[in-house]
Amino acid sequence: MPEPGVVRPTDQFSARDRQILDAAGHAFHERGFHGVGMDELGQRAGLSGPSLYRHFSGKDEILATLLNGAMDELTAATRPAPGEARPELEQAVDHHVRFALEQAHLITLYQREVRNLVEPWASMFARRMGDYTRAWEELLAARRPDDSPETVAATTQACLGLVFSVSGWPGRARRVGDPDDVVALVWRLVERGVAS
Repeated sequence: MPEPGVVRPTDQFSARDRQILDAAGHAFHERGFHGVGMDELGQRAGLSGPSLYRHFSGKDEILATLLNGAMDELTAATRPAPGEARPELEQAVDHHVRFALEQAHLITLYQREVRNLVEPWASMFARRMGDYTRAWEELLAARRPDDSPETVAATTQACLGLVFSVSGWPGRARRVGDPDDVVALVWRLVERGVAS
């Protein structure tokens, strides 16, 4: 049984762990965290509910693992790649918009369910969110060095709100084109906002 309160690195997940996480992500998105029990998660993953406990300590750990995995992916886009001086704002927007399009259920899951994280995962995730937000603030401060820290913080929230809104765009708005077109549209909006 996994150690309670610990979120394992993604490279330690078995194929069955990933199957459980995928099933849980979709189930939580469809019915909400409190609307799904371990038996249903097991059934969706092709296991019995009790056998899930060999992989995860419970729904709380599964939710924390899903959110933590999404945070790993998004944080990577705000860090320099090997050989890069620093990540660029355009690169971060591109990565985040594509993630929001491809993993819309995880963005929605975060927006709806992050308040359901319990300790010790809630504190860990709050720290990670703070680090992530500061990384975005650094990207924006580099583009607008004369702005106050408060303005940079507000601009960061506006950018993140725009970027992640694509996960909930209705069908007509999503038909703006392929993902490259959506990325280009969101980047134009961010660039104009940052330039003004």
